Formats: sequence, structure tokens, C-alpha cells
Amino acid sequence: MICEWCSIIPRGIRLATHILPNAGKTEVVGVFDGALKIRLHAQPIEGKANEVLIRYLAGALRVPKSAINITHGHAGKRKIIEINARDLDLDEVRRVLLSPDA
Repeated sequence: MICEWCSIIPRGIRLATHILPNAGKTEVVGVFDGALKIRLHAQPIEGKANEVLIRYLAGALRVPKSAINITHGHAGKRKIIEINARDLDLDEVRRVLLSPDA
């Protein structure tokens, strides 16, 4: 199964995301234009949205926050995120993030 928004890298997993700040709650809402679309309950000022995004992904994937790095798009809605955890399974990441309970 090909997944545009989620791929394996040598250190773990890379995610392409499309972020919607100022949402009522933080949640994944699906896939949009080849990226995982995530609503964030945070304002996009002073890095608050990025902090909420990292905290959300760490909790959903059960990895430490220090394992998650935004490599591209710090100030934009489109972000590339690398999760440095070699024991993560690509199919499990897809399942967890796209499940309604993520």
C-alpha cells in the first residue's frame, strides 16, 4: 500500500502534514493533498502550534517528544516531521493516526 503522507526513513518514520490551527480540539481529520490533515487546538504564534503538534503525535504514537522533529515548515501549514524511533511500524503509524480515537 502506497502512502503519500507517511514513509520510512533510516531513523524511523517521516510524515507530511497539513496543519489547521485554532481548532476546537486537536485531532486528525484525514488526508488532504498527500498530507495528513491535523486540526490543532492552539494558535500559530510563538511556536505554540508546533508544541501542541509534537505533544499530540508523541502521545498518539507513544514515543518521547524528543523523538519528534519538525524538519520543514516550522512557520507554515505544511510541515515535514521525522519521528526517530526505529521500532515504529509504518502500518501501525497509519492505523493509529487515522483511527477515530487518535
